[in-house]
Amino acid sequence: MTHLRPKARLFVEAPLAGGAAVDLSPSQAKYLGAVMRLGPGDAVSLFNGRDGEWLARVAKIAKGQGRLVAERMTRPQSPEPDLWLAFAPVKKTGTDFIVQKATELGASRLLPVFTRHTASERVKTERLAANALEAAEQCERLSLPEVAEPVSLKNLLDSWPGARLLIVADERGGDRPVAEALRTLAEGGGWRQRAFGILTGPEGGFAPGELDLLAGRPFVVRVTLGPRILRAETAALSLLACWQAVLGDWGAAPLPRP
Repeated sequence: MTHLRPKARLFVEAPLAGGAAVDLSPSQAKYLGAVMRLGPGDAVSLFNGRDGEWLARVAKIAKGQGRLVAERMTRPQSPEPDLWLAFAPVKKTGTDFIVQKATELGASRLLPVFTRHTASERVKTERLAANALEAAEQCERLSLPEVAEPVSLKNLLDSWPGARLLIVADERGGDRPVAEALRTLAEGGGWRQRAFGILTGPEGGFAPGELDLLAGRPFVVRVTLGPRILRAETAALSLLACWQAVLGDWGAAPLPRP
């Protein structure tokens, strides 16, 4: 017998195990009851970033409160790519878009970076975290990306772990095309044990002094994204997609669908 996947999927903080009761937040209860029209006995998928994905049932739901009971694990927790995205924030909706799509593309940590040409002077990390959570629920990943507090480009580089390669989209041309650079890393062996980061700049690009600062760091790999000038949002997501295709988990089998 084929079982349909639950209509709703939620991230929760509570531990997940067979028979575990999970109390909903008011917003989650409203979403399941008023938006999804679920009631007692209906199925919901749950994940917490630690215990895999679980099928749960609505035990009770009312205005502003609800409880689910976990029944069985549907997917075990599995390793995900260790890939950070450092990006210069753009206008509010553009930053939201970067966060949502970077979550779908498997970024494990999101780091807003202020550069000389960064258009946005304020970043609300709570808003970014909420966007990442919603995207993770929808794309069926088993974890949430960490959303870091914004830092300056200099502070980012000064605190960057030296063992983590930082792939930088360099609009001056970079050292080599992105596909060539990533293939070289893949062919070098041991890349699955390496930690990676990606850095993309603001609208208007990095200032010349910032590109010189990047060029002087031994962990930086500068790449070009081709002959066209890409929007900041497009550059970030293009580089993430290239990394996933060559070094990431896009070779894994897709999830089974009913």
